[in-house]
Amino acid sequence: MCGIVGAVSARNIVPVLVEGLKRLEYRGYDSCGVAVHQAGELRRARSTSRVAELEAGIVADGIAGGTGIAHTRWATHGAPAVHNAHPHFSPGPRDAARGGAAPVAAASGRIALVHNGIIENHDELRAELEARGYVFESQTDTEVIAHLVHRYHEGDLLDAVLRALPRLRGAYAIAVFSRDEPQRVVGARHGSPLVLGVGDGERFLASDAMALAGVTDQIVYLEEGDVVDLQLGKHWILSPQAGARPQPVDRPVRTVQAMSAAAELGPYRHFMQKEIFEQPRAIADTLDGVGGIAADLFGDGAHRVLKDVDRVLILACGTSSYAGMTARYWLEAIAGIPTTVEIGSEYRYRDSVPDPRTLVVTISQSGETADTLAALKHARSLGMERTLTVCNVATSAIVRESALAYITRAGVEIGVASTKAFTTQLVGLYLLTLTLAQMRGRLDDAQEAEQLKALRHLPLAVQAVLALEPQVIAWSEDFARKEHALFLGRGVHYPVALEGALKLKEISYIHAEAYPAGELKHGPLALVTDQMPVVTVAPNDALLEKLKSNMQEVRARGGQLYVFADADTRIDSAPGVHVIRMPEHYGALSPILHVVPLQLLAYHTACARGTDVDKPRNLAKSVTVE
Repeated sequence: MCGIVGAVSARNIVPVLVEGLKRLEYRGYDSCGVAVHQAGELRRARSTSRVAELEAGIVADGIAGGTGIAHTRWATHGAPAVHNAHPHFSPGPRDAARGGAAPVAAASGRIALVHNGIIENHDELRAELEARGYVFESQTDTEVIAHLVHRYHEGDLLDAVLRALPRLRGAYAIAVFSRDEPQRVVGARHGSPLVLGVGDGERFLASDAMALAGVTDQIVYLEEGDVVDLQLGKHWILSPQAGARPQPVDRPVRTVQAMSAAAELGPYRHFMQKEIFEQPRAIADTLDGVGGIAADLFGDGAHRVLKDVDRVLILACGTSSYAGMTARYWLEAIAGIPTTVEIGSEYRYRDSVPDPRTLVVTISQSGETADTLAALKHARSLGMERTLTVCNVATSAIVRESALAYITRAGVEIGVASTKAFTTQLVGLYLLTLTLAQMRGRLDDAQEAEQLKALRHLPLAVQAVLALEPQVIAWSEDFARKEHALFLGRGVHYPVALEGALKLKEISYIHAEAYPAGELKHGPLALVTDQMPVVTVAPNDALLEKLKSNMQEVRARGGQLYVFADADTRIDSAPGVHVIRMPEHYGALSPILHVVPLQLLAYHTACARGTDVDKPRNLAKSVTVE
């Protein structure tokens, strides 16, 4: 979600801060800002437009400095407005009483701060600070932290931050600097990601290493609770200690390859389109090195963790939860293991019955999804220590929190609506299914060879599906004129229908719902008219004849069917029935193929409606707050 960039350097760091914000734009935001230490004062620029407009304002006002912080904000507390944009200043109670900071250029301030996350006790802290004479210019929870740091600041910024942090309840990653201490930035993280970049005589902070691509490839991934003190050419990291002041710790410096090429569109119109067409390569990369089915695909000690597992609990949110729902069908049918799928944001708030022989599987593209990470920690607190994550970021918090991991190799995904991350998650989950089936004596050598052959053919099979794009474009012209749509699927393809509906609503803003096709007569059929397109996922599987009956229910009510059908289903185009034929039936792996045309349908419908495909309104790429 929100993005942080910070720096301490002997050079003008503003171009680095602005470029870092540009690299984080894909996450989604509704305001942005930069603050620097300049000529003994704090200067800032803020905007509710794009980073390019912010940059123009910075140049016009001559803002420059060697110490600074920058931010892209996705609104939680307070509307998207300049006065709510970060960085926030605290001039102190007396200065603040004479008037709030100006939205652009010079402003009276001693403390400048940016923040990702949510402070749950901000109301009581605000009341306390107002009683001490602090005046608030925003509705944000973030401004509370800036004033709190100011209150405790007595000449040592690190000490002020260490005194302020225990007062905060909630999640945060912060970067803060002081007018009175040039060439120093302090950062801290609790429940929200933050990394340290090590350069030649300079130091950087960012919420995502991608923000520092082209600046440094030397990255330190800060651990939960870490506080970091950045100065010219040096840094210190402090880690929390139970009942005591945080103590200095060493964290490894990792070399992280720059990912700037991933942020180039090439011949594509949008990143989402590019990422849809990158799926054959992403799947091939995710399968690279898989020579056979074995527990060690999931890390050292995996056999010990996976043996004698009685059941599987999958925790995920959004698109990842639909990957989990698909995996449930696989795990129960192929591995013969009872499986439950829970929405991460709901699981930890209900009373559940823990079982230490349960394998807890989390799924996340970023590995920083706050609700999923919190759900994993809750499961562990209940004594369920057999944990495994399927994730696209090897250095993420959720990977570090899990005993085992399967790292997908989708590459950086910039479009907010997930595509290649979803299909590579399904590949990882299918490998987990086969591994558990083998360990439970349900996969012999001949079956393993057959499954591996099917997996290795997947990239070519997906490539063949992508060739259907022109036919999907023709459909999208009809969909662009609609305001509602239904999606139907049965069995393992019901989660695919859910994912198709989610994609359409995310980027085209068409209201879309998905149902198991057998549920039509239990309510949704009341919505069907000739103005209601009904998208149907129709593979040639055991439920095909049942699905055909459900389709007849739609036609009898005048509904318009749009069917993605396997070639041998004997479903033909007719008045009110529009058919696109899939290249081949792919058995248990069919969901990975059938989701691709649904992605294309959502994408081209959004293009026809003229929406901001890569940055849909109100949404963010990586949901790092609850």
